[in-house]
Amino acid sequence: MRVQAFAKINLSLRVLGRRADGYHELRTIFQSIALFDTLTIRRVRGPLRLTCSDPALPLDERNLVWRAADAMWKASGRKGTPQGVAVDLEKRIPVAAGLGGGSSDAAAALRGLATLWRVDRTRLPAIAAALGADVPYFLVGGTVLGVERGDLLYPLRDDPAMSVVLVIPDFGVSAAEAYAWLDADGVTRPARPAVPRSSFVLPEPGNDLEAPVARRHPEIARIVSALDRVGAAHAAMSGSGSAVFGLFRAAAAAKTAAKALSGHSRRVLVTRALDHAACRRLAAK
Repeated sequence: MRVQAFAKINLSLRVLGRRADGYHELRTIFQSIALFDTLTIRRVRGPLRLTCSDPALPLDERNLVWRAADAMWKASGRKGTPQGVAVDLEKRIPVAAGLGGGSSDAAAALRGLATLWRVDRTRLPAIAAALGADVPYFLVGGTVLGVERGDLLYPLRDDPAMSVVLVIPDFGVSAAEAYAWLDADGVTRPARPAVPRSSFVLPEPGNDLEAPVARRHPEIARIVSALDRVGAAHAAMSGSGSAVFGLFRAAAAAKTAAKALSGHSRRVLVTRALDHAACRRLAAK
């Protein structure tokens, strides 16, 4: 069984303050993009085996895929540790980039193992929320408003077809670091230039984590400015970083922009937005 795990960008990410439970109150707009990890799930003898194409990722309970498998094993009514399955994870989504790769991998594991172990899929959102605030979104996909921790979801009308240029610097940023820097600097909304009328209509554009991360990593601000200069309709850091995205109306313009931004110890990718129906279709592969 092969399951696709799609990446996301945050078209908007507003932090309204710190909650009593230690999380931050968010208003964010998630958008799926056509960048995928792939999980291959196989029946085997013996305990759970997890392999990954990225040797830097842990292969035990520190990995969200392992934790998802453990949660599904228990949800199926079985005892002990997961048995009888191997999960091979092929990574394409950059790690520590704010693109949700780990959370998406966990959601893909939930979907695949629900089929394998016959777990009622109506239970998946609650299981996903226990794994991480972003994980429930990856059971839905498309353009979605996330509130509270980002795990209370309201599907929105999918945005018009967009080409997306992703610029990934040669450093990563953990979510814990980004939110700690935001708290240290004070919870403020960084000023962003007005979005041109000719661009996409994005509710509350901007990312409140961008300014504190860019203070520690000035390359973030330089990439956002570079995307603006090459004609992006909107450019911002995604999630907690370090990836920065630019939205373009046409694939040709996105490819031209990507060529202009290549180099300088950056990885540059061109992809596209995915609507909810595309996410559902591709997730089944």
